Amino acid sequence: MGAIDLPKSPNVFHPEKPSAVGSRNSLAQDYRDQQAEVNQVLEEETNKVIHHISAKLPKDVLERLDIMGGLKEKLYNYFNQNYQNMFNRYMVTSEDEMVKKVRNFIDKEETKILARYTPKEVAELLDAVGGADKFNTGEIEKSMVNMYGHLQGHIQRGVNDLENLTNSLLRQKTDTGAFIRGENAYSIVKCAFKDNIVKPKTVTDVKLSVNILDAELISPIFHYQATVEYLIKDLLSKHITDTLDREIEKLKDQRIDQGLEELSDSEIIFTKMSRIEDYTEDDVENPKSKRYSIIAKTLMERISDLRAEIDPETFDALNIRENIKKIIDIENIRNRGFNTAINSITSILDTSKMGYQYIENLKNARELVIREYEDTDAANLPDERYSVTMKYFDNAQLMEERKAYDVQMKSFETEVIHLWDLLDVIYENRKPAFKVTDFKDLAAKNRNRIRKDIKAKTGDPMYEDIAKVWDEISFVKPAETEVERMNRTYVYEKDRIRQRIIIMRNKMKDMYDYQYPIERRVMEDRLSFLEREYNKFDYKINPYHIQPGLLLDVDITSIKRKKATLDAMANVLNEFLHGVSKGFQDAAFASFSRRRSTVREDINQSFADTVPEENVKPAAQVGGQAYLDMLNDAGGEAVAIEAPKRGRAAKAVAEAKPKKAGGRRGRKAGGDTMKEI
Repeated sequence: MGAIDLPKSPNVFHPEKPSAVGSRNSLAQDYRDQQAEVNQVLEEETNKVIHHISAKLPKDVLERLDIMGGLKEKLYNYFNQNYQNMFNRYMVTSEDEMVKKVRNFIDKEETKILARYTPKEVAELLDAVGGADKFNTGEIEKSMVNMYGHLQGHIQRGVNDLENLTNSLLRQKTDTGAFIRGENAYSIVKCAFKDNIVKPKTVTDVKLSVNILDAELISPIFHYQATVEYLIKDLLSKHITDTLDREIEKLKDQRIDQGLEELSDSEIIFTKMSRIEDYTEDDVENPKSKRYSIIAKTLMERISDLRAEIDPETFDALNIRENIKKIIDIENIRNRGFNTAINSITSILDTSKMGYQYIENLKNARELVIREYEDTDAANLPDERYSVTMKYFDNAQLMEERKAYDVQMKSFETEVIHLWDLLDVIYENRKPAFKVTDFKDLAAKNRNRIRKDIKAKTGDPMYEDIAKVWDEISFVKPAETEVERMNRTYVYEKDRIRQRIIIMRNKMKDMYDYQYPIERRVMEDRLSFLEREYNKFDYKINPYHIQPGLLLDVDITSIKRKKATLDAMANVLNEFLHGVSKGFQDAAFASFSRRRSTVREDINQSFADTVPEENVKPAAQVGGQAYLDMLNDAGGEAVAIEAPKRGRAAKAVAEAKPKKAGGRRGRKAGGDTMKEI
């Protein structure tokens, strides 16, 4: 009988049923004659007692005892009851518990074997017949993995839908949290909800921009125009960085094994910096420089300025540079990252039932444009639609984008101020000559009286003589620092333009009331045009807020009560970020490979390992007494310990001077004392 044939979970309590709790019969002992073993033990014990009694009691007493009958029977029954009911039942219960553990272990092992996609015997047979290169189960296993992966993806997508719908029900509104979940929230550059211009009550327009930095991309992205030399240097830099990381991990493990303090974050950084010179240096001209230890200087010179294409007139398949380029092209380092991102976003849109009629893949520009509908005229489009623009920016592109943004911002400011001045001139011309229209007229009419009646007595300057700093449009702007000059937010300038537009519209209403002369119609048309174009510009992303990396720009239009596109796009974005981005990594947390408190040898306050036993008194007593004396020393005086002065250990104990018994410094000193004794 195998362990699998044993009944599972014997929750029955019975003295006779096999393997029941408290039973004297066990299925694990089916091959043994239990009763014969018990009889043998009882017979032996009874005979021992009878023999002992016969040897100890006097002869006359033995003659009066019924030794052959009653006494032996009573002893036999006594042993039988106690031995059988106590010891044997304990053994049976213990055996049954062990059988259950063995059975559960076998079940787990069999489950592992059954989880294989291909029977082990078939794989061994095929391997013995034709070898791994002819008969292998790799493709079958990949297919199974793909099937289970797709199944898991559909299940996860359904769970995401349920989660988003639940969150929207709990919120009773749609907000930014409905798109990106917590672990990827940091990647949002801009998210704006606004009412649709044509249907503000029923339709919402959403702008969402996500920036995935170069350091966070799982597969790095390079521009198509990147030189082969740049790609190779990037690979070398990554190789050096990985090597330094492995050395630091070894150093950290060595320090932990030696009982030393862990390296702090700054110490790790400085250690890496100090070891960079072991792998590279700035001597570009010297062929024996460490920078050429992996790839020779002659090879690097051959590929200088070599880009994605080679002129057919100079192409020679036997040249060194062509073969180096071929190696790089075969590895597909140049296109791998951007192609991965494209495959990820398109496959997720397909499986999420988010079809699209228009896609434009600008491969060389590293830009992808996807629209649900080909038409771009909002008047001809339904209220549920989306468009996605994915583009990779490097630092040079961002600098040019920022320059263009500066020029456009200045242009809007110029046009708005021009209209502001025009409206102000017309307003002043329309005012009656001898009638008070606004505060400015009233102040000018009473200027002389203020000078004579008030300012002449107080000696204060007139209002017109004081430099006017506040323009009554926006608050005074603080002086710019280097931070603002390098990262212009334009919040102040945008607020001024917005306030000027509002003031101009209100001013025209006050000027003309219900009259609509040609001047008003022209100025209102111009103001509406500037406001519309400015809102489009403000809706875009400020390139000063973007860092080099992948930018995903999503524009969604969705019905407020339906929100079908909003909910579906939320799943698409989260799946895309999970497949493309490594996410934010805090180096401070990632640096702790293992906690020192779980591996330190001195955590048990054992002191015998660091000092030889023959040289010192019992180390635990000396060290323990030193630590107690140090904690009890309220005055903070030096601790005197009668211990042999053997090098650094005794010196560390004698010089321990904590300021406070419970203070941080005192605890640190105590810890060092224990470690070094």
